[in-house]
Amino acid sequence: MTKIRTLEHLQSILDNELAWRKSELEVIKSLVTARTSTEIINCHIRSGIALLYAHWEGFVKAAGNAYLIFITSQKLTYLDLTNNFVTIAAKRLLSEAALSNQTTIYAKVTDFFMSGLTDRCTQPMEVQTKSNLSSEVLREIVHTLGLDYREYETKAKLIDRTLLKNRNEIAHGQYLLIDVQQFLELHRTMIDLLDLFSNQVSNAASTKAYKRTP
Repeated sequence: MTKIRTLEHLQSILDNELAWRKSELEVIKSLVTARTSTEIINCHIRSGIALLYAHWEGFVKAAGNAYLIFITSQKLTYLDLTNNFVTIAAKRLLSEAALSNQTTIYAKVTDFFMSGLTDRCTQPMEVQTKSNLSSEVLREIVHTLGLDYREYETKAKLIDRTLLKNRNEIAHGQYLLIDVQQFLELHRTMIDLLDLFSNQVSNAASTKAYKRTP
C-alpha cells in the first residue's frame, strides 16, 4: 500500500482523479449536444448515463480509499481516531471471526478491545461501493468516513431513480429513452456531487476531522 503522508499528496490524488473524470464527462456532454441525428444522440445519452455512473462510483471509491490511506499513514493509534474509524477495524475483525467461527479468531476481537486500542492504526481500511452505489450505500460510506451526508439527501431520488436505475437497465440491455435536457440536468448534478465529495474529503483531512477530540 502506497503511503499518503501529506495533505499535498492527498490533494494531488483527489485533483488528478477528478480532472480526468470531468474531462471524459465533458466529452460525452459535447457528443449529446452535437448537431446530429436523434438516433445518434440517444445512443450517446445511453452511453453517457453509464459513464456518469462509472465515474461517480469510481471517484467515491478512489477518493474514499485515498483518505483512508492518508489516515493510516499518520501513525496514529486507534484511541487517537474518531469512533467511525475504530468501527472499521472492529468490523473487519468481527467479519473474519464470523467466517471462521473459531474461538482463537474471536480472541483477536477481545484483544483489540482490551488492549489493542493503543496500537498504531495499521490495518488496511477500504471503501466498499458494492458495485451498486445507491443513496443508501453512499450514506454508509459517508458516515464511515466521518463526513456529512445531509448535503446528499436532496439528491437521493436522483441518484437512485435517474442514475442507478437507468444505468442498471442499460447494463442489462434494456431500451431506455431520456431526452437531452434530462441528461444535461443529471450531468450537471453529478459533477456537483463529485465536487462535493472531493471537497468534503479534502476539508476533513485538512481540519483533521479524523482525530478524536480530547
